Amino acid sequence: MAAELVRGQNVPLSRVRLEIRISAGVPVLVGATLGDEQGTVHGRQWVIHPGAPAQPGVEAPRQAAAEHRLAVDLAALPAAVHRVGVFLALPTGTTGPLRFGAVPAPHTTVNGLDGTELACYTLTGLDAESAVIALELYRRQGAWKVRALGQGYADGLPALLADQGLRDADDLATAVHEAAAHSLTRATPAPPTGPAPGTASASTAQPPPGRGTPSTAQISQAAPGHPGSPVDYTHPRRTQGTPPPPPPSTPSAADGEPARPVAGDAVGWSMEERLYNQVWGMFEDLARTTAAYRSAVEYADSRLEKELDQALADPRARLGGAADAAREAAHTRRIQLAGQARAVLDRDLAQLTAEAEVVEPALPPAYARWDSPVWHAYRAPAEPPMALRLGELHLPESAPLSIPLLVRLPLERGLWIDSGPVAADDDHVPDAAELRHLAMEAAVALAARLLAVHPPAAFSVQVVDPAGAGARALLPLTEAGVLTAPPAAAAAGISQMLERLTRRVDLMQMAVRGGAAESLPADVDTAQQLLIVNDFPHGFDERLVTRLRYLADEGPAVGVHLLLVADREDAAAYGPLLDPLWRSLLRLTPLPDDHLADPWVGHAWTYEPSLAPVGGRVVQQVLAQVAKARTK
Repeated sequence: MAAELVRGQNVPLSRVRLEIRISAGVPVLVGATLGDEQGTVHGRQWVIHPGAPAQPGVEAPRQAAAEHRLAVDLAALPAAVHRVGVFLALPTGTTGPLRFGAVPAPHTTVNGLDGTELACYTLTGLDAESAVIALELYRRQGAWKVRALGQGYADGLPALLADQGLRDADDLATAVHEAAAHSLTRATPAPPTGPAPGTASASTAQPPPGRGTPSTAQISQAAPGHPGSPVDYTHPRRTQGTPPPPPPSTPSAADGEPARPVAGDAVGWSMEERLYNQVWGMFEDLARTTAAYRSAVEYADSRLEKELDQALADPRARLGGAADAAREAAHTRRIQLAGQARAVLDRDLAQLTAEAEVVEPALPPAYARWDSPVWHAYRAPAEPPMALRLGELHLPESAPLSIPLLVRLPLERGLWIDSGPVAADDDHVPDAAELRHLAMEAAVALAARLLAVHPPAAFSVQVVDPAGAGARALLPLTEAGVLTAPPAAAAAGISQMLERLTRRVDLMQMAVRGGAAESLPADVDTAQQLLIVNDFPHGFDERLVTRLRYLADEGPAVGVHLLLVADREDAAAYGPLLDPLWRSLLRLTPLPDDHLADPWVGHAWTYEPSLAPVGGRVVQQVLAQVAKARTK
């Protein structure tokens, strides 16, 4: 069992190849310092950071993000290195928080490469600090240990580096922050003319050659405040330590015109990875240009208010012609500033729309809409994709432009499709029964996509439908014969299904920890499992609820995933007992709803599910191909 450390505590490390995970809730920079026996860092080459992300034995992320994974191979470290300090720092020059006291307590875990958690530490008690050494790996008498350090610095990264013995700490800290900011810069082409005075757009920044890898402008659920699906930009089949190839060159454009967009215009080892990074880069561009527009409008409004206050400050001049002229001039300036900001936004939206029109048709099935022609040529894949499309995201200012919501596979957390009331965009407000049916249709569309993008027999779907209310929505799955077993309805059937999945989780955990995955019993299905639960908590007693919570918490790490279709109000009788369950799931909705919050720029994104065209049979045709591939 993993050791949960408190500040100052240390434990021995049983592995030399480690993965250190950091979850901060907001984007942070992560790096490492290499020290000798006294902890002294001998020069810049002993600091791993976004500008120099790899040294022998340590590889750090290249950008700010809310979730990080840092790779450490203790056996590959130089002999002179006896200490490795893992540090976190809040980025400078952004609209993000300036101190750790204003953000959730960062959480760190030290894992083996097989996923075994060796130690964890939550950095509590931080306040004015903007940089902190979270963990220290140190060598003592030939053996390595990890210590929960939690040493914060109110003066930021320069103070942290200076405390490590670096003489040019200020210059190095500046370089670290600049490198992180540079990695966020993307290649949405700059227009021929600059932005209007008083306005700004992040997407007009001059990019480095090629497309940059996007950062995680991480989305999270506004309701429970839990981070959204973490975006890990490490390709599952990438050779660590080797930089990815550059993106393909973008066709040149005529003088005075933006370069033509190209599908796959991002870094990556394959077209799949390039498209994935490009989509997330488009998301980030849209977030930034919208943030710049909103900021410019807020400035125009505040300036109007200030100028009106000045015009009315003298009571003797309030009724004269000069006051009327001043008020009219103030309103004119406000209209001019807002118009300039809107022109910049419209220009950026036009560029992103042109890019989306090129990228969307090039997306593979895992990333594509259900109305994409790629499904007409569908064949069962030989290996799973690196990500999956859950729906689309858009902002009020960006309509009709939307960005695909892609999450990494395998899923790191369960999904919850909320069948409760939502705000409708039109006059038609669906009743409760219709909402439940729509939510189940969204669940079936997701299940069909997961089945389609995995190799035959590598992914299984099971269903719990206590009242049989989802039978109509489940028809595509049941008619194709792709369910592992008929939907469980009676209490005994539900209990057996949950017991079988719980046993699988327990056995897989023991096999992984013991390094004996090949010793699993023959009746254990090693395929990835998706459990769809409709109308939760109907048909569940406290014992079954406990098992479901266990599957939600422990299942994703060993390939058991939960897809809950439920109205939270139906479970109100359980009180706070189910709060951890709701927080552990990513909330989705069957209708467009602006519940996904972006803490990096403060937007509330509108989520729209990815559904098959009304009246079409693309899902049924794809599932028929899935069933045919399984029989082969």
